[in-house]
Amino acid sequence: MKNMIIASTSTIHESGYLTYILDELASLYKDTEEILFIPYARPGGITHDAYTAIAAKAFKTIGKTVRGAHEFDNPNEAVANAKGIFTGGGNTFLLVSQLYKTEVMTSLRDAIFNGIPYVGTSAGSNICGLTMQTTNDMPIIYPPSFKTLGTIPFNINPHYLDPIEGDTHMGETRETRIKEFHKFNTLPVVGIREGSWIRVVDEKVTLEGPHSARIFEHEKAPYELDSGSTLMFS
Repeated sequence: MKNMIIASTSTIHESGYLTYILDELASLYKDTEEILFIPYARPGGITHDAYTAIAAKAFKTIGKTVRGAHEFDNPNEAVANAKGIFTGGGNTFLLVSQLYKTEVMTSLRDAIFNGIPYVGTSAGSNICGLTMQTTNDMPIIYPPSFKTLGTIPFNINPHYLDPIEGDTHMGETRETRIKEFHKFNTLPVVGIREGSWIRVVDEKVTLEGPHSARIFEHEKAPYELDSGSTLMFS
């Protein structure tokens, strides 16, 4: 039975790390005191220790301790024994590369399908989909595969941004990039806006939080899905 929160971001506006979602995390992790943190995405190239310290500070406010997967001689064993897992944001290419290098990708998938509570933000949410191909990140390293956990039957685009009316920026919008993805792929894509998240309980997948999500299906016009709605694709 899957038990997951797939969030767009770790912070919104000037709020502290995970502050906007701490009540949800306290509920999700109610049966464990220690969270296994996967710091491999390393935002801005910070060390695994520094990143783990940031997560630990946030979880301390809800009475949880944190250990980084990098602290264990055998990270696969750590994942298998974990009672709760959190994968932070950063660079998805780096995260996926490290998950394959450490052979944690398979053990993490197994843990999630065995019901271990899981939270992912940003890159940690990207990997919940079938592939990482709808990440926003720069390809700073070449992973062995774009295939990811496949815990949900669609792809994620976190930090989804709408076009700004009157903006003179000439680069691609997120919608343009996802349409390009659909020229070569048929997987549905869910654009999650900052401050919202997806709740997964077994096979029920629900959009939560204050914002609607932007839904992209192959050869269909994009549309909005309201918060509280179930995510289902034919």
